[in-house]
Amino acid sequence: MHQIISVLQPALILTDEEHLEEAHKLFSEIRVEVIADILFEKKMDQERLDAIREQALDMDPLYVNFTSGSTGVPKGVTVCHRNVIDFIEVFVKTTGIQQSDILGNQAPFDFDVSVKDIYSGLCTGASVAIIPREYFSNPTVLMDYLSAQRCTVLIWAVSAMCFVSIMNGLQYKTPVSVRLVMFSGEVMPIKQLNKWTKALPFTTFVNLYGPTEITCNCTYEILETREYELDEVLPIGKVFDNEKVFLLDANDALIQVPDQEGEICVSGTCVALGYYHDMNKTNEVFVQNPLNDKTYERIYRTGDLGKYTDDLKLIYTSRKDFQIKHLGHRIELGEIEAQVEQHTAITRAICIYDSNKKRILLFYVGNIEGKQLISELRDVLPGYMLPNKAFALDAFPMNKNGKVDRNALKEFGGIKHA
Repeated sequence: MHQIISVLQPALILTDEEHLEEAHKLFSEIRVEVIADILFEKKMDQERLDAIREQALDMDPLYVNFTSGSTGVPKGVTVCHRNVIDFIEVFVKTTGIQQSDILGNQAPFDFDVSVKDIYSGLCTGASVAIIPREYFSNPTVLMDYLSAQRCTVLIWAVSAMCFVSIMNGLQYKTPVSVRLVMFSGEVMPIKQLNKWTKALPFTTFVNLYGPTEITCNCTYEILETREYELDEVLPIGKVFDNEKVFLLDANDALIQVPDQEGEICVSGTCVALGYYHDMNKTNEVFVQNPLNDKTYERIYRTGDLGKYTDDLKLIYTSRKDFQIKHLGHRIELGEIEAQVEQHTAITRAICIYDSNKKRILLFYVGNIEGKQLISELRDVLPGYMLPNKAFALDAFPMNKNGKVDRNALKEFGGIKHA
């Protein structure tokens, strides 16, 4: 919180009566006002308000969303009105969200997944059911709620879906009213996807991809109605209208052939204004397209790696941050995770590299001892990719956005900050 306040440097904090005392304690040096007082009791300066509205631009900031900080210090991504207007109109048209839908909101409003809930509702007139946060720690209550509210569309983080399927929520009750499920934020484990598609065989499932910096999502893949093989990789799919997604190699050359890994880059109206109050970090990743030397074309370099399949479908392979050099080999931690998750005793796995001690740490949910798991992995992984230590967990720790909290895993594994 203090990091966020230091970046935003707000002149005013708005709260409700219930949280007023807490707000005064947290923000002792900042003016705090109750929203209801401003809306209903204080006289508006209409002349000043009109003057502000006359100067309003679609490039003005609409919101600042702070990245989850799962791998580092959160940054304030500044998104403007034009970003959201352009994306949401395309999003609801592409996904078929309509006025009769009821969206089951999973993401908190300071996480960009919720942008699709909020503005899809405003754009189409669809209802948005705001699911209480505590329900996501009780799968039976959550399934009861979805069924009672007759939710038709779920736009959820992958970890939230995994929690439901791992904790057998779908065996307790199937929310049969759900016709469309869209997920993003992390790679969907195939085992957990198959549980969802088996429980909801007539539901459409869509794999969404895109970082906060490009206004929610830039690609989508409507999944086939079938059971996926455990070693399959889900494509991140087609590009949304009015956006451009492409791969650049280490020399900033365009990649157009299969099996050559490069950085995923995005251009178009979707690209955010940058990082609030941080031009240095903004200028590192919001840059001129190196392929265009004729006109100004601002792109966002995602830091994500991808490649094309033989049939030229784009797949996500890893984060640059998750690509390590270990025992003289360049390793994608995601490849280890994918192999571990094919084990019959494993429901989900995540690897983290301890750069101080040069160790690969494996965290997993499953019913097998860590030493036995590593021993069995020797049959499917080369020696240099074998985890040095495995930690069995009852469940993965989550941050407030519903993603796996990698910082908590590092602390659990004894990784000290450099």
